[in-house]
Amino acid sequence: EVQLVESGGGLVQAGGSLRLSCAASGFSFDEYAIAWFRRAPGKEREGVSCISPSNGNTYYTDSAKDRFTISSDNVKKTVYLQMSSLRSEDTAVYYCAATLHWCPVDAKYYSESYYYLYNYWGQGTQVTVSS
Repeated sequence: EVQLVESGGGLVQAGGSLRLSCAASGFSFDEYAIAWFRRAPGKEREGVSCISPSNGNTYYTDSAKDRFTISSDNVKKTVYLQMSSLRSEDTAVYYCAATLHWCPVDAKYYSESYYYLYNYWGQGTQVTVSS
């Protein structure tokens, strides 16, 4: 059974940090790239970051640059999203998703029109940043 299980969400004060985890199972971890998305209240889901565990290549959308760091532990088949300097606008449900082969390198491929590129999705973890 294919599973992507997110964890690590919670309540944090503005300026604080959180590390999210995405544990993968049931598919060949090194054949997929793992991306993080988020959906804020009243907004569309948006891409945050992506990593290709096979070669370590990463991609960050503008919302994540300079504050978030994505990494992977290929032995544990887990992808992490280290978030720092959190702001109230980072409040959202964070999802991880798997797409075959590589991280898309164009921001448009992290938009809703291209969600069909992502084969598997997790159930999400809530991040709430209090101001």
